[in-house]
Amino acid sequence: MSETTYFDRELSWLEFNQRVLNEALDEDVPLLERLKFLAITSSNLDEFFRVRIGALTHLIESDAATISPSGMTPSEQMRAVCERVNKMVDDQYKCYLNELAPQLSAQGIRQLQADELNSAQKMMLKQLFQSEILSVLTPMAVGNGNPFPLLANQIVNACVRLAPRKDSPENVPPLPRYAVIPFGRTLSRFYSLPSESGFAYMHLEDILSLFIHEFFPGEEVEECHAFRLTRNAEVEVEELTPQGLAVNMAEVIVARTEADCLRLEIDDAASDDLIHFLQQEVHVSPEQIYRLPGPVDLGAFMELAGRRGFEHLKYDAWPAVRSPDVSAEELMFDTIAEKDVLLFHPYESFEPVVRLIEEAADDPDVIAIKQTLYRISSRSSIIRALKRAVDNGKHVTVLLELKARFDEERNLKQARELESIGAQVIHGVKGLKTHAKVCIIVRREPGGIQRYVHFGTGNYNESTAKLYSDVSILTCDEDLGADAVAFFNTIAGDSQPPQNYRKLESAPLKLRTTLIEHIAAEAKRAENGQEAKIMVKLNALTDTALIDALYKASQAGVEIFLNIRGICCLKPGVPGLSENIHVVSIVDRFLEHARILYLHQGGDPQLYISSADWMARNLDQRKELLVPVEDPKCRRQLIHIFNVFDQDNVKASVLQPDGSYIKTAIGDAEPFRAQEVLYQESKNASNRIAKKQRTMFEPHHF
Repeated sequence: MSETTYFDRELSWLEFNQRVLNEALDEDVPLLERLKFLAITSSNLDEFFRVRIGALTHLIESDAATISPSGMTPSEQMRAVCERVNKMVDDQYKCYLNELAPQLSAQGIRQLQADELNSAQKMMLKQLFQSEILSVLTPMAVGNGNPFPLLANQIVNACVRLAPRKDSPENVPPLPRYAVIPFGRTLSRFYSLPSESGFAYMHLEDILSLFIHEFFPGEEVEECHAFRLTRNAEVEVEELTPQGLAVNMAEVIVARTEADCLRLEIDDAASDDLIHFLQQEVHVSPEQIYRLPGPVDLGAFMELAGRRGFEHLKYDAWPAVRSPDVSAEELMFDTIAEKDVLLFHPYESFEPVVRLIEEAADDPDVIAIKQTLYRISSRSSIIRALKRAVDNGKHVTVLLELKARFDEERNLKQARELESIGAQVIHGVKGLKTHAKVCIIVRREPGGIQRYVHFGTGNYNESTAKLYSDVSILTCDEDLGADAVAFFNTIAGDSQPPQNYRKLESAPLKLRTTLIEHIAAEAKRAENGQEAKIMVKLNALTDTALIDALYKASQAGVEIFLNIRGICCLKPGVPGLSENIHVVSIVDRFLEHARILYLHQGGDPQLYISSADWMARNLDQRKELLVPVEDPKCRRQLIHIFNVFDQDNVKASVLQPDGSYIKTAIGDAEPFRAQEVLYQESKNASNRIAKKQRTMFEPHHF
């Protein structure tokens, strides 16, 4: 492996997941929140296996002679990744077994084993097993001529080893017999038990083991252990076939269920014979087997962490507040016509965005709605509003991206429903994903046609808008409206995009070039002795061209502050290369998801929001938008967000030149937790407006 100026992408992502795991290890975090963070690290690792390790596996199997920007071959990356994953899995289970489980038990949340059950609990479990579990689950004989079933991805199963038959022919050696019991998705992993205090529960696999003989009457059961498979999700999409993208995506969903197995997780109490049997049947190498000292699938603990009760073991609620710039009494059209509105979710509610679309659906003056959708909630108010708009005679056009990984099935269903009632639905763009977040509402007003536009950094998803930190801007700026329509119509009509938008910039055509030009301009100012500064907030930074531009700007004397939640391939603080670059990652109760750019520009700061991370996939393979924020108040809000995050000394970790992250030292300073500060500020601003409205009396006018 040759030394380069870039960190490895895969290892950088694993360091992000370590920062999430650090929240589970932090004793200052409430106990059930620690359990939730542990579950998140497990779910994150599941996707990492399916996508990133899946991609590396394809490269290795195809003998691809590719070298990553970090200077590693796919095989070198795989070795380094597996070594890091093994340590992370060890740390996850030490966290659960040595810290969380004992502390949960001390707080009255107790996992019971078979030898801890009293007679009442045993009776209750037996009734539960016979009435529910025995009725739902079905064992399947495997091995000895019985085919091995196609087990679902990342669903827990039990593998049962039965004693050899006693009536085997004398000349045939006795063979162990095996059965597999898939758990499916309908049963809970956690079953509550009667208890004098607190909450006692038992895992489904432990209940199954306790009564496993009832599945095999008259047989000797030698062992029963939980296991889980992880399959490759990197299935190629054939977009240019005659059947069309919708059919192709349906095929992708099916293909994933049959993809090769990348990981076998199994209870480490299982015998070598049982593990060897599973290894042969699911075709994994010894390196792909993870023997776990605790429950298989720590991600399932999200269910336990989220159950009601034990509120003292959770964070205090931070319900989203109403933006002081949005009146509950005014139509959204009137509010936006008066001024641009910037919303910072989830501190400020996503409700104004939903309300704008709902009002548009019912407003007799609205003639058209055009919207991109990438990831939508299962019970989407926005989808319902769009359907109502169709019923009310509006012209509704929706670009519903079918290639949104792991949301394809939901998006297919919603696309068909919208098409069936008369909406115009576009299934994305050939060869590209449409990741831009834009909604355009066309309204007939006394002064002529007016366009109201929403741009966002996050999805039109009411559920994740309560958990993800994102920025929205609502505007009726004429130029932005014209650009938004041109962008949308280019996608919908499969036509050439305009050579130059009035204000927007888009990928994959010019976004990278524009960003590099902005960075270079700031570097030029520094070379001329002017104050020069760049601040960027992203989820990920991997694009080598942009990293190189930032290195050059640093060498020119530009102060560069990067707030990057996840992957960062840039090496900060390296003498002669990047000593003026400071990189911070913040992991807290809300998922940092906003993309914001600040350029000092000679004392006339320019601010942008974007749907795009600075990654090759976003800049080359996706339709993305970079949106200027021109309203002075909105700009001040964005600058304030940067300044608040820059002061965090509780949840911030600083990237070091060697790739490690170190928590910001508090020292003698007062603890400053950015998300908490931002929430309190939003809450105080909303309360001031509410108080002001209560003390004002407005007469009716005839």
